[in-house]
Amino acid sequence: MPVVRNASAYEILDSRGRPTIAVKIELDGGVVAEASVPSGASTGTAEMLELRDGDIKRYGGKGCRNAVNNVSTMIAREINGTRFDHQSELDAKLLTIDGTSNKSRCGANAILGVSLAFARAHSIERGVPLYKHFADMIGHRITHLPQLTINLFSGGKHAGGQVPIQDVLGVPVGAKTIDESLSMMYALYQSAAELGMRKYCARPLVGDEGGLAPPFQSAEEMLDDSVAAIIAAGLRPSVDMSLAVDVASSHFHSNGRYQLGDDSLDSGGMIERIHAWVQKYPLVSVEDGLAEDDWKNWPLLKARISSGALVLGDDFLCTNPDRISRAIESDAANALLLKVNQIGTLTEAAAALKLAREAGWHVTVSARSGETEDHWLADLATGWGGDQIKIGSITRSERLAKYNRLLAIENELKLPLKALPIRG
Repeated sequence: MPVVRNASAYEILDSRGRPTIAVKIELDGGVVAEASVPSGASTGTAEMLELRDGDIKRYGGKGCRNAVNNVSTMIAREINGTRFDHQSELDAKLLTIDGTSNKSRCGANAILGVSLAFARAHSIERGVPLYKHFADMIGHRITHLPQLTINLFSGGKHAGGQVPIQDVLGVPVGAKTIDESLSMMYALYQSAAELGMRKYCARPLVGDEGGLAPPFQSAEEMLDDSVAAIIAAGLRPSVDMSLAVDVASSHFHSNGRYQLGDDSLDSGGMIERIHAWVQKYPLVSVEDGLAEDDWKNWPLLKARISSGALVLGDDFLCTNPDRISRAIESDAANALLLKVNQIGTLTEAAAALKLAREAGWHVTVSARSGETEDHWLADLATGWGGDQIKIGSITRSERLAKYNRLLAIENELKLPLKALPIRG
């Protein structure tokens, strides 16, 4: 059984050139494992606190030396020499060490790094792949691989705000394998890049997660061009390739109004706009269609569009069991975007997953806009039975590391992709 010999950390850079942390766990048996922690740009107010140094002279205040120090001192003092038979024991100890409601003492980035590195070390000690260890952690039998949702066009906080909504993603619903999904998405991405050059004279410059970012005049133009790119790639909308949209409405919501381009909409108007999108475009999922604090209207959004698309909560839910329970009780969504660093430990994320599954919800396991080359997310989505995985586009190495890991897992397991529920 794993006994922690030492926990340590150091500062690294994420895909945006901003600091994050990597944590190393050494076990008494000689196993050494590392894990790195992602960081978000589009963050919900209910997310756990990502500890930054605040020294404006260094990385504009975004340094992570304090989080690094907390792992190597405060946390290490409490866990070094301790045996943890299960992930939940280690994570419970981390929560006790921190002792705050939002992980502000140690930092959620420090806590998650230790949680992940311990899981990887334990899997090595057991002699099993990380995806198998993650599955065993929650008593899950792996039967499928997650379907891919891949960034095509980006706006919002991921691409300078040239259009309010954050992302349109390709969903290769006609693919039978990860390999086929990526091949289809390559064709779509190249088609979209050519469209951007022809229509906007826009070079294929990309947003934080690798999505193309032409100067769209509206959300509708972004969606129209997505469908045009599907057809130009020789693919059939809804049959070969569908779409998902991350609206990220909290970022253009103020004083009860949604400023969607030139239109100022109340919640009812925003719901009707999204319903029109679901009716017109081959959408299978709508993420954060309303603002994270617009609780009374989320049930109305779900009632209006759930027969046509998943109602997916990201900032709205923050992988937080309390918020998920409230959403279940009010029938406000039917899908969870699971981001482990929103809540801080694997055990808490597993509790969020369990709640969503017991409610019959769909689960998408997601990366963040600030990522690293670490590919533990692919193992997590596989081991925890994610219906979909949201990594980013197919043009940046921190994204491709995870897609390539999925290809390796597919080669090992020879399992089918998860099929989306049929909606009409």
